[in-house]
Amino acid sequence: EVQLVESGGGLVQAGGSLRLSCASSGFSFDDYAIGWFRHAPGKEREGVSCISVRDGTTYYADSVKGRFTISSDNAKNTVYLQMSSLKSADTAVYYCAAAPRIIGTPAQIYCSGVYRKDGWGQGTQVTVSS
Repeated sequence: EVQLVESGGGLVQAGGSLRLSCASSGFSFDDYAIGWFRHAPGKEREGVSCISVRDGTTYYADSVKGRFTISSDNAKNTVYLQMSSLKSADTAVYYCAAAPRIIGTPAQIYCSGVYRKDGWGQGTQVTVSS
């Protein structure tokens, strides 16, 4: 059973930084892509960043490019999202999800809303005060 647990959310001032963690278990980590998604009140869920664990290819939404960095620690089955230069627009509940990897698939596809996800975490709140 795919299990994902997010941590690291909190309250931060605009311009500050946070690092989110997504600890994974119950599946073959290398055979998946892990993505970070966020959902703010009144907005659609957005695929923020995704990483194909085996080959390290990544995708970032335009809204976070240059400010967020996704990485994986395969020894710990954990994916991180380092968020810097945070803005009030980044305020949302952040979720991580696991998507089965298909060879040759661009990381952007894993972040799409229609691509299959085998599991979701419970979410962690990120609040950026201006």
